[in-house]
Amino acid sequence: MDINESIVFAEGDFRRYGDARVGLLTHGLNYGTGCFEGIRGYWQPEERELYLLQLREHFERLHLSARILMMKLPYSVDELSELTVELCARNGFQENVYVRPLIYKAAEDVGVRLSGVPDAFAIAAIPFTKYFDAENGLRTCVSSWRRIDDTMAPARAKITGAYINSALAKSEAQLNGFDEAILLSHDGHVSEGSAANLFLVRRGTLFTPDATQNVLEGITRRTVLTLARDLGVPIVERGIDRSELYVADELFFTGTAAGITFVNSVDHRVIGAGTIGPLTRELTAQFARVTSGRDPKYRNLVTPTYGKRNAGAA
Repeated sequence: MDINESIVFAEGDFRRYGDARVGLLTHGLNYGTGCFEGIRGYWQPEERELYLLQLREHFERLHLSARILMMKLPYSVDELSELTVELCARNGFQENVYVRPLIYKAAEDVGVRLSGVPDAFAIAAIPFTKYFDAENGLRTCVSSWRRIDDTMAPARAKITGAYINSALAKSEAQLNGFDEAILLSHDGHVSEGSAANLFLVRRGTLFTPDATQNVLEGITRRTVLTLARDLGVPIVERGIDRSELYVADELFFTGTAAGITFVNSVDHRVIGAGTIGPLTRELTAQFARVTSGRDPKYRNLVTPTYGKRNAGAA
């Protein structure tokens, strides 16, 4: 795919990616004053359909993130969903995709502030296979970098500038020979991965850090909690100590890009048998049924691209 010839939505219209540019002095580029979402689309060749996962939930969160940064999205949740369906259809995707809506401060001047700065909005979409190359699980380490605290930058919003925190932790892990980092919160409890939420299984109970540990309140995290609850799995959201990671029976990450990816070791300590655990496997299989639109119970979580568009045209 020639990205310059792909279609994006920017400046209120559909246009070529190559024609959508921002200036070098753009506020969002220089100061990280923007927020975004990541939305996955899953191609089902048997149906010739691209299912977009949890459009409404992502755009609801984007509205909240924008509010925190004193920005206002120019479209409602429903309008944003329709624009995304149209964008993917115009690109004619017949493969898995990743959609990136972005709102950012668009002034081209010098000055760190939020108020009185004009906003701009865009959506881009690209083919996407997988975030982690981890058939055998991820080798992780606890990072020396702490997760940003809500008193420093809003941890619950997907703010562009805040992701330097993730980049530092991920790079440290990879340079030290690991695949991924696990960050601790300001008080030393487990928070999340560099860009994914974390779950721990021990003695049949599913644990995950609660919101006070400055986790991003992930949409995939929420879905996994629902799937586990529907399976009758006991769930506990609370602070988790570092050493609890080492004695876990299972450990896995969740996220829009990550999906569900199991962890085989933390700080050179093997988790369980070092292979995907039974609950992680079951949740992964169920999540795959959800994203493919094959589970009627969760069909409301996916939006068809071509079927919806054709139905609208009819």
